[in-house]
Amino acid sequence: MSTSQSPTRKHTALPKAQTLIEALPWLTRHNGKIVVIKFGGNAMIDEELKAAFAQDVVFLRHAGLKPVVVHGGGPQISAALDRHGLVSEFKAGLRVTTPEAMDVVRMVLAGQVQRELVGLLNQHGPFAVGMTGEDAHTITATKHQPQIDGELVDIGRVGEITEIDAGAIEALLADGRIPVISSIARSQDDGHVYNVNADTAAAALAAALGAETLMVLTDVEGLYEDWPHSDEVISRLTATQLEKLLPDLSSGMVPKMEGCLHAVRNGVNTARVIDGRVQRSILLEIFTDEGIGTMVVPDGQGEA
Repeated sequence: MSTSQSPTRKHTALPKAQTLIEALPWLTRHNGKIVVIKFGGNAMIDEELKAAFAQDVVFLRHAGLKPVVVHGGGPQISAALDRHGLVSEFKAGLRVTTPEAMDVVRMVLAGQVQRELVGLLNQHGPFAVGMTGEDAHTITATKHQPQIDGELVDIGRVGEITEIDAGAIEALLADGRIPVISSIARSQDDGHVYNVNADTAAAALAAALGAETLMVLTDVEGLYEDWPHSDEVISRLTATQLEKLLPDLSSGMVPKMEGCLHAVRNGVNTARVIDGRVQRSILLEIFTDEGIGTMVVPDGQGEA
């Protein structure tokens, strides 16, 4: 019997084996660790990116990590408000949320965006369980009133997180599930439901869960060194370095980078802003040396 074909067959598979073995140190390091992923931007609108995101998250779960997904839904909320004849108004970068608008926000986040994501994840097995910050007192909020020109402004049902109870999420993780959390919360003060910024919610949950990593998906490559003059991405910086940059950041990046700062100052080992427009960006970030995006580390872990 001729065996002339078998060496060739072996060789064609070698690069795959090489790639797998390169992931070994990361698999070892992250095994059993919690990773909180903020799902947002283009990745949550583009069908292909959405499906790839779900695959990546299930891959993490099979690789021994414990992923937790937190999502917002800005574009979907705007479209739904439009359909209901409600105006989208923003003040201080935040959506003015009337009680009528809050009903729509809740319906879109918990009834549409979350369900779709749960469905995509569960094509791969009985993993995902959807919940909102209201469930089991996971996120408690109080009314947030931003200051504009020195005045406190009422922007309706927009919440500021006052407390996190991660018990229900921890129970789901212990059961091998993937929690998918909509960023809405119940208020302690008045019992109303509030819309909470999803970047802020993801960071607060990462800290409360003692996560290894917070990953925030965005529509940019990371934090730019000197935008708009340069598109050089800062690949790594410490909490203090980031704090100095905050006042100069564009308004969309502020809650993301503030979230990263909060996470690493409260026990999370690394916080990363990564480009959700790149397929497999989560896997590249976790399992390769050439991590993409911007990584924030606690002070004392080396200067950028």
